[in-house]
Amino acid sequence: MEVICLEDAAFFTMIERVVERIKDKQKEKAKWLNGEETMQLLRITSKTTLQKLRDEGKIRFSQPEKKIILYDADSIYEYLNQNVKETF
Repeated sequence: MEVICLEDAAFFTMIERVVERIKDKQKEKAKWLNGEETMQLLRITSKTTLQKLRDEGKIRFSQPEKKIILYDADSIYEYLNQNVKETF
């Protein structure tokens, strides 16, 4: 087993870079959501409601294969923001 010694500054710089890479990868993954993730985000339980939103063009989706439907996370957030009710 090898032991690697680092100065404090080098160690913390390395940790910061790792955290930045993890955040970047999470952002990339979050661009397209599957049906279950989308339903959780919208807080709906019915696949029919999800299909209705898709059919009415209220949320964007991509269908790379016949049985695979992915939903654009940005359009979901936009849909939620369009339906915000302001308080008095």
